[in-house]
Amino acid sequence: MIIVQNYSLAILLCVITMLCWGSWANTTKLTSKTWRFELFYWDYGFGILLTTILLAFTLGSNGNEGRSFINDIYQANTSSMLSAFIGGVIFNLANILLVAAIGISGMSVAFPVGIGIALVLGVIVNYIAIPQGNPGLIFGGVALIALAILLNARAYQKLQANTSGGVSKKGLILSVVSGCLMGLFYKYVAGSMVSNFNLPEVGKLTPYTALVIFAVGIVMSSFLFNSIQMKFPFIDKPVPLKDYFKGKIKDHGIGILGGMIWCIGMSLSIIASGKAGPAVSYGLGQGATVVAAIWGIYVWKEFDKAPSGTKSLLNIMLLLYVAGLAMIILSK
Repeated sequence: MIIVQNYSLAILLCVITMLCWGSWANTTKLTSKTWRFELFYWDYGFGILLTTILLAFTLGSNGNEGRSFINDIYQANTSSMLSAFIGGVIFNLANILLVAAIGISGMSVAFPVGIGIALVLGVIVNYIAIPQGNPGLIFGGVALIALAILLNARAYQKLQANTSGGVSKKGLILSVVSGCLMGLFYKYVAGSMVSNFNLPEVGKLTPYTALVIFAVGIVMSSFLFNSIQMKFPFIDKPVPLKDYFKGKIKDHGIGILGGMIWCIGMSLSIIASGKAGPAVSYGLGQGATVVAAIWGIYVWKEFDKAPSGTKSLLNIMLLLYVAGLAMIILSK
């Protein structure tokens, strides 16, 4: 399999992860007027699974290091496969709540709050599991990001007060719950993998195999989580499954594209974690909040009706995020 041996390259992959994770949700906006996100989500999951399988049979089955995908599947033990699967289930529930929050309160609110909480919790959990990097810089960066989250919440309050009839707090609550769950999934995927990508341990998974099992967990749990969501949606009326088969090729294609964009980011983060460490890899990737906030503020104009001073808060929030991420990078 192909692995990363250089720290600078690992950081570059994490930056690409950040761009992917912060941009995939734009695909939900592209279909929001004609295609319910509950229907979008089926294709999103299929896009993730398709991407992991393609990577497993290409990058995961070539090169001189480690085991090939097929050989790795045959030797994997149950506990490792279950750990990666559980990671997919936890992520799926968190992500469904996040997509719902985006639909209710917009990208510039849902991402900074939900993913910000996930970043803080995820870095702490992953550092405890595998302590790599300078803890002072890592947790100092996390502290700046936590402050950025509070500023974003304040900006949301200002927008709410200035909107006729008020903005539902449901989106904010969903973002918080999503963030708490999102901060836990990465630990399970990382725990299923070999500790040294060069010398695979018996029973443990290579990164590429772990990603496939993770994706299977997402798709299989969607038959529970997304089915419930379709019957009891957070917004709008219930949507029947038969509507999925009425979608246009464009609708399905955009959903699959969204899943592929997110999964490329996830795959690069997992591959980079061997050199950068899970805490740094996950923390830097979750800088996606900055990317998503920029999309929401400057492209989708989600805060154009906010009172004066709100954009200043958002700009300070972005600066704190960047400073926090820089400290995380420098921690190793």
